[in-house]
Amino acid sequence: MKPIWIVDDDASIRWVLEKALARENLATRSFASGREALAAFDSDSPQVLVSDIRMPGESGLDLLAAVKEKHPGLPVIVITAFSDLDSAVASFQGGAFEYLAKPFDIDKAVALIRRALEESLREASIDIAPSETPEILGQAPAMQEVFRAIGRLSQSNVTVLITGESGTGKELVARALHKHSPRAQQPFIALNTAAIPKDLLESELFGHERGAFTGAQAMRRGRFEQAENGTLFLDEIGDMPFDLQTRLLRVLSDGHFYRVGGHQPVKANVRVIAATHQNLEQRVRDGLFREDLYHRLNVIRLRLPSLRERREDIPILVRHFLVQSAHQLGVEPKRLSEEAQRFLSSLDLPGNVRQLENLCNWITVMAPGQTVEVKDLPRDLTQAQPAPPSTTAAAGAAVAVPAPTAGPLHADPAPAPAPGTDGWIGLLELQAARMLSDGQIEVMDVLGRQFESALIRTALKYTHGRKNDAAIRLGIGRNTITRKIAELGIDGAKDE
Repeated sequence: MKPIWIVDDDASIRWVLEKALARENLATRSFASGREALAAFDSDSPQVLVSDIRMPGESGLDLLAAVKEKHPGLPVIVITAFSDLDSAVASFQGGAFEYLAKPFDIDKAVALIRRALEESLREASIDIAPSETPEILGQAPAMQEVFRAIGRLSQSNVTVLITGESGTGKELVARALHKHSPRAQQPFIALNTAAIPKDLLESELFGHERGAFTGAQAMRRGRFEQAENGTLFLDEIGDMPFDLQTRLLRVLSDGHFYRVGGHQPVKANVRVIAATHQNLEQRVRDGLFREDLYHRLNVIRLRLPSLRERREDIPILVRHFLVQSAHQLGVEPKRLSEEAQRFLSSLDLPGNVRQLENLCNWITVMAPGQTVEVKDLPRDLTQAQPAPPSTTAAAGAAVAVPAPTAGPLHADPAPAPAPGTDGWIGLLELQAARMLSDGQIEVMDVLGRQFESALIRTALKYTHGRKNDAAIRLGIGRNTITRKIAELGIDGAKDE
């Protein structure tokens, strides 16, 4: 992570912020003028920029304008005096993330910088360069049809609906459609609508205005704005709540939307690609999906075949995933014997390509020797009866494959640990594996917040709501627990 830059001609302000952020294990770099900071941008850049407004020479607003021109996604916090309201307004018009009014509370300043830091890291995690787009492999006739469809759609901005079983690679196809479209140099933003709680999904899609709800301390752009001029991929669209389907239909119809709590329409120039493993026609008949939205999305339908329909691709995929997994771990790639290849090609693999990739990760870690025989494969596969061809399953319901715990692998969740064996650690690993398998992002942040919230809530119950006592029991500082209670929205805490 890059350091936080502090720009202020007042050495005492720089010193206070440096020490406060150092206690939070956050690296800093300080500058006495805007001119020094601008010169430093020639060779480096920060994760967050904190700048005073009134400085000799380059003002904070001048610095803000210059930075936003070259680094539009960089969060900038400006420091201003209470009496300087015009500067505060001008800073927001210039694209500032938030402002600090002097004299400021140092704990609130650190909390604000942390929010800006989280926003910066979140923006970076979803901005994937086209060069990192994974390759789609397949020689089977069914896959060649998919490749031809991608080619035909290469110069089009038309809405595409991708269907297919879980694990067939719908997001890879969406990325390929974007990569070969006129929007290739613009953002590709992916959102799994089934992975976001209903109460947060509207804000995630459309953003929110400052003060729109409790905790909305700054304006936040939604995925539509992040994908401006690019492509927005909405995965598992069939699970979108019914009331939000109406808002999505409105955007697709007239190209405008409102942020949560906003009154000014925002224009959206975004190509939408949607995907689902569900039967949308049946969900329309069941009253769970709007028929007019279905027709808006179903302009061009692209169906991805299951692995059962392209068994001849399994050896190619296995070789690719074994090489990829070995590269991640820094080891020599393993090989399958001909018998093992035939055995894998005969399996139904209801988790499709994702399940096959997870299996190859397991083989790289767990299988003995460089040449892998059938007996070296997971017993859950070799002893289980093949699933019927008509089976369709979500990734989490795939044939059980032991999930390796070593290395940066993407494994399907293993069966739930028996009580008393792995305990809560095993349950945590299982939940993390499920979220990773579903393609969720920010897994560390989501689970980390849940973990911290559970600890603090339990400690507050134990101390009858006395947060100072709870902080002592947890081994954290009074300011830290106060900040966490506010960030996590925990009720029932009291000072005494």
